[in-house]
Amino acid sequence: MKPVKIYFADLTYDTVAISTESMPLNVGYVASYCISQFGSDVEIKIFKYIDKLDKAIKESPPDILALSNYVWNHNLGNEFFHMMKKINSKTITVFGGPNFPLDFPSQNFFMENHPDLDFYVPIEGELGFSKIIERFLQSQSIEQIFESPIENCVSLKDRKLQYVFSDSRIKKLDEINSPYTSGILDEFFDGKLSPMLQTNRGCPFTCTFCTDGKDDVMQVNRFSPDRIKADLDYIGSHVPQNTHTLYISDLNFGMLPGDLKTCDSIVDIQNKYDFPHKVLSTTGKNNKEKIIESINRLNGTMALSMSVQSMDQNVLKNIRRANISTAKMIELAPTIKKYDIRTTSEIIMGLPGETYQSHIDGIKELIDAEMDYIVIHSCMLLDGSEMATPQERKKWNFKTKFRIIPRDFAKLSSGKNICEIEEIIVGSNVMSFEENLELRRLGFVLWVTNQGVVYDAIIKFLREKQIDIFKLFYRMSRNPELAPKNIQEVFERFGKAAVDELYDSPDQIIKKIQNSNEYERLLQGEGAINVIQFHHALVLTEFIDDWTEYLLKIANDLLDEAKIDKISLKQFSDIGNYCRGVSHNPLKKNRMLTNPQYDFTYDIPSWLENHEGICLDDFKLNNPQLITFRYNKTQNKIIQDNLDFYGDNLIGKTKALKAIPFQQLWRQPFGIESKKIDANIRSNEAKRWNRL
Repeated sequence: MKPVKIYFADLTYDTVAISTESMPLNVGYVASYCISQFGSDVEIKIFKYIDKLDKAIKESPPDILALSNYVWNHNLGNEFFHMMKKINSKTITVFGGPNFPLDFPSQNFFMENHPDLDFYVPIEGELGFSKIIERFLQSQSIEQIFESPIENCVSLKDRKLQYVFSDSRIKKLDEINSPYTSGILDEFFDGKLSPMLQTNRGCPFTCTFCTDGKDDVMQVNRFSPDRIKADLDYIGSHVPQNTHTLYISDLNFGMLPGDLKTCDSIVDIQNKYDFPHKVLSTTGKNNKEKIIESINRLNGTMALSMSVQSMDQNVLKNIRRANISTAKMIELAPTIKKYDIRTTSEIIMGLPGETYQSHIDGIKELIDAEMDYIVIHSCMLLDGSEMATPQERKKWNFKTKFRIIPRDFAKLSSGKNICEIEEIIVGSNVMSFEENLELRRLGFVLWVTNQGVVYDAIIKFLREKQIDIFKLFYRMSRNPELAPKNIQEVFERFGKAAVDELYDSPDQIIKKIQNSNEYERLLQGEGAINVIQFHHALVLTEFIDDWTEYLLKIANDLLDEAKIDKISLKQFSDIGNYCRGVSHNPLKKNRMLTNPQYDFTYDIPSWLENHEGICLDDFKLNNPQLITFRYNKTQNKIIQDNLDFYGDNLIGKTKALKAIPFQQLWRQPFGIESKKIDANIRSNEAKRWNRL
């Protein structure tokens, strides 16, 4: 008997840039488990790229086609099932992943609207998918496979759901052979994809907006420290030199037992292989002291997440979430500063019960807590989340629109133009569409300005003068007419794009992009973009000097209103020049040749390093010093590697900016010729910028 030929795929779009650049670890686990269970009875191939899977199903059709299903590759997978059934109607098609409704009526509707889909494997995939293979091997015909439900799988028979569930999760995760050390992921160390690590599965929290908020995944199961260490060492020894990022798929990294050992193992491969330069993960909601200790061990390659989603207690109750308090954040600030750890906090716009004012108040609380980086997200309604159920939609009177997920579109060999679509909340029973748009503009200002490092000096000085930092961002958002002309035009483009990207239905989008002219617009970057990130890339590429001047103007207005003295104005002049130098020309190819220079009366670098509350007054230099702002070779290589990888255009830069470590994006201050900065200042500044 021939082995069962199985194709696994975790597909990504790569029409204008790679959309999901992580290696296909998810399907790699399922494939690896199948190999351990069925040995020579299965013949397995894993795919990530559209063209390779397209070619394979035509030249050598599989017996089973199994695809991951997320909001970012759902339509693509469904179209591949349609293509597959035309080539061979007997191929078994299987979806797996979190993008599947919670309630049974919606599940039934889902299966009916995916006529080319045979089975869905919810929760974790290894056990359910192995039961499909087991049934396949035992059956005398394809028809026999569908005669009765398959354990831990969902299917449709006579237009009705059939399913039977036992325990669908593996408790001892080491039972799943490593896709890395077994070699089945070797081809994906290709210089295009970044490796992903998983140390545990499950989430003890029950947030209603999240697909991992389900009761059946609350228990956290772990891989062993030895297994994690072996995977990391294998990754470090195989990763190409142009790959700088490690993804960790854990939902609460740093919070759980064993995470400190994982950090130590990451440091080991940093020392051994000079990788990774950036670690991306979702850190835990609780045990922040432990998380701080974990992140501190990673040498500045990872930010501390203080994601709160909302600061309003009623909203948090509505979404079944408990947050770290603002008081606790402030209490942790000295420890965070001591270790020079950067903090990031996410807040979701449009959650149940969130008003315009409560959202504004939440942002202000986070700014007062001195978060380095605040990200405002539109609220997505995800299949598989409680919030997307019909009951919740009705309860909160959600008003939603649809938009193309950034960069997620392609023309397939079937002749069909395909894209991925997300549904976002743009209004509710307590927030209007107009308020939503205004908050998005504020989110844009925060995204560009509150990046940490680049404008630290302005923010620290305003705090020193007891000025409300929230006013800085709010005024920039509300008064674009005060900005330089180029920035006014950026605000106009942003506002138009924020409205133009929204549609009333998915069908409206799908129909529109079948038109060749409309599809060409997507190729030219006139749609399917992350509006905030795209315009951020535009500012950093073309108008960063103008943005800095706008920020300095608003800050200067606030200082004037506070009636500060002449000495403070002189200090602020130095601070302005420092920020002009640090922020200048980060993304153009001539960045190494445009090195601004300014004379300084105050030692800004040492003042920024000081976390003891000593004012800038005490950092006056004995003599004015001339400083030049430039990139070193390591910085330039990391920036250029990412631009080459994602594309040296605005679309590519939106992705590159997420991958470039923020310490490496901005210029460093150095003395020139005979005018040297004091050695201690240089040492402190070098440590701050080169913590990698």
